[in-house]
This record gives sequence, C-alpha cells and structure tokens, in this order.
Amino acid sequence: MAKDWTPSSWRAKPIEQVPAYPDLAALGETEKRLASFPPLVFAGEARKLKKALAEVAEGRSFLLQGGDCAESFAEHGADNIRDFFRAFLQMAVVLTFAASSPVVKVGRIAGQFAKPRSSGNETKGGVTLPSYRGDIINGIDFDEASRIPSPERQEMAYRQSAATLNLLRAFAQGGYANLDNVHQWMLGFVSGSPQAERYGQLADRISETMNFMRAIGINSESHPSLRETDFFTSHEALLLGYEEALTRVDSTSGEWYATSGHMIWIGDRTRQPDNAHVEYCRGIKNPIGLKCGPSLSADELIRLIDILNPQNEAGRLTLITRFGHDKVTDHLPRLIRAVQKEGRKVVWSCDPMHGNTITVNDYKTRPFDRILSEVEAFFDVHRAEGTHAGGIHIEMTGKDVTECTGGARPVLAEDLSDRYHTHCDPRLNANQALELAFLTAERIKKEQEAYRPPQAVGF
Repeated sequence: MAKDWTPSSWRAKPIEQVPAYPDLAALGETEKRLASFPPLVFAGEARKLKKALAEVAEGRSFLLQGGDCAESFAEHGADNIRDFFRAFLQMAVVLTFAASSPVVKVGRIAGQFAKPRSSGNETKGGVTLPSYRGDIINGIDFDEASRIPSPERQEMAYRQSAATLNLLRAFAQGGYANLDNVHQWMLGFVSGSPQAERYGQLADRISETMNFMRAIGINSESHPSLRETDFFTSHEALLLGYEEALTRVDSTSGEWYATSGHMIWIGDRTRQPDNAHVEYCRGIKNPIGLKCGPSLSADELIRLIDILNPQNEAGRLTLITRFGHDKVTDHLPRLIRAVQKEGRKVVWSCDPMHGNTITVNDYKTRPFDRILSEVEAFFDVHRAEGTHAGGIHIEMTGKDVTECTGGARPVLAEDLSDRYHTHCDPRLNANQALELAFLTAERIKKEQEAYRPPQAVGF
C-alpha cells in the first residue's frame, strides 16, 4: 500500500477544477450513498488490463483508446452504445489484422462525464454563469438553474455507467464481437465512402482466413477467443469525491482499487505533483494515464512517474501526449529521453485531438489533417528515439456527426452546423475514425518492416 495514503488523503491537498457545490451536506449524503453501491468494475479486470498494457510497454502490442469527449444523460441509449462499440471494433480489427499487432481495447465510456474547463465561468449575451463541467456536475443548458452543481447527478452517472457496462459486457462476451460477423459490422453510412472498398477487401481477407481455420477445425465454438474480446473502460478521474466513494479494497489482495472504471487518467490541468488528483491516483492499483502537454518539463515528468509508479511496474502508467501537430518535435523528444535515461517503464500514447482544436464559423472543430499529422509526428519521433509508439487516444463516436473537418469523405466548414451534436469538444465520426485506423495500421506495419531482422533463406 502507498505510504501515508487513504482514499480520502487527497482532501488535505490543493485541488484544481473542483465545482462549487452550494449544499455540502447534500454532497456528503450523496457520496455516502455511492459508497454503499456495488462496484462498477472489479480488481481482477483492472489487473488483466494492466497485464495487457505491460505488453504494450514492452513493444509487443498497441493501445487503442477512444470514445466520447463527454458522455451525456440525454444521449444515453442502446443504439448509441452499439454504434460506438461497432465502430471501435472496426478500428481494432483494422489495426490487428492489417498491422499484425495485438490491440488493447479501452473505451472512453461508462464514466467519462466530467470535463475540466479553461475558465470557471462562461459569458453569453452579457450574462455570466458557471461553465458546464459535464453532466455528472451540472447541465449544459445556459440558464442559472441548470449550471448549479447538483450532487444527485453523481448517482445518475453511476446508474448510467452501470447500464452501459452491462451492455458492453454483453457485446464483448455474448457473440457480437464474433469475427465471423465481420461483414455485418459495416455501418450503413460507411457504405459508398472511400473506406468501404478498403474495409471490404480487409473483411474478405479475414473471412478467407476464418474459412481456412474452420477447414482445419478451428472455429468460434471450439475457440471462444474468436467470438469474444476483452474490452475495458476508462475516464478522467476529475471528480474525486465520486472516485473516493467507489474506491474499494480488493478481497484477494488487500489493495485499493478504483471501481469506477478499469483505467483512469489525470488531465493536463490537474497533474500538479503535490495536488489532490496525483495524491488520489498514487494509492490505487488500477492502470493510470497521465496527460502530457507542452508545459510539462522533463524533470516534472520524472517526478510524477516516481510518485505514480514507484515500483516501475510495466503497464501501470500510460503517458498520453497532447501537444498539437506542430509542436510534437519540440516537446516529445526531451520527454522520451528523460524517461529512457531513468529506465522507466511506460506506455507512450498519442492524443492527437486536444492540441488541434480551432474555431471555424463559431464552431470548435479539429481538422483531420492536423490530427493525422500529430499521429505521424508521434511515430516519427519514436522511430528516431528508438522507442515504441504504443497507442492512440482519440475522441470519437459511432454516429455520422459533422464535428471534425476533413477526411477522405470530407466534412467542410459549411457542414459543421448539419450534425454538430457534441456536448463539449468535437469528435471524429465513424468514417473518420476508421480512416485514422487504416492510416495508423499502415504506419505500424511500416515500422515493423523497418525493424524486422533479415530472414534466413532456405526451405
């Protein structure tokens, strides 16, 4: 157990991004009720994810992490969850098969309700109100009643997360992920797009492989791994009262785990080494993510790694870099060199979304070419440094939204108003997400070929 740590020790530390609840007694009662609720995930599942991430840290797997910018109560529904899962599976299959690389699948889902904000207030038409901080805290409608933080929303978030997890587990383990069904995973609006033919060709190759395997007696009935998949959940651990209420002791190990999600991460705005969010995360045994932006120095990164992963355990810590497409080469090399010099075991993942947000026609958007450029730069730097580009972390949806511009079937600036549905930041639609998976898979394959040792000639 971490020294001098308890699930509530964060309360004695400075804290950023905390909402101002007007009724602290009601907040305490809500947290007390949450502490009596069943866990959403289990310690054994978190350990399984950590083991899979250790393979990524060692360069033998790739991490695909993605989902909503911020989940909403209003858009919760079986169809939305299904469409996200289907799009995510498409991406994972492309990465696995085209790049011949195992993929660790982690969704930003079933808990991604709270969002940090650059300002505590928002002004419209001369009216200033508290900023929207995610449905777990307050409402998105711009009126005084909606923007008051309400602790009861935490219970709503818990119940929605439980329902989402129930459906995700059914999809992952109940046959929906069966590779035999690969042709059925095509979303309707992908048909006719530039990706349709490429994905169809890949699906045909997978089907040929499956037919061969069936011919020699290997099928989904005899090998469950062909019809099931491991899928894990993650979110930013921003609302620490909620996290504390769902922190439980594992009966088999006696260690503390956050049971709100399999993996949680610390945001770029809350990663101060002596502050509350780092204090909370250092004591739980889940895999932890750490967002790394341009302001993070190499010395501070090493200090954070020492706090969060003092045992240098592979799979414990994922560094999620988010610089902007034109700043990767300015910042990433010095961080990699510091980590390598100290011999630290980490997963390196690229968030190409948050550093590439611009405003067009009064809409926040992210150009696809900038997103791809950051991913390419991420791979370039790791290749130059001789390290493993371990994953991507994206905001995406399974719907045909128009929030990010560009792509092979481009969303134009004038299209943004058509289907701009996000509650916070712009997301890749399913078509753009699949395109990014193809391009990333091609880059992974390129890196593998560059480092593949010469093969012996003979029979």
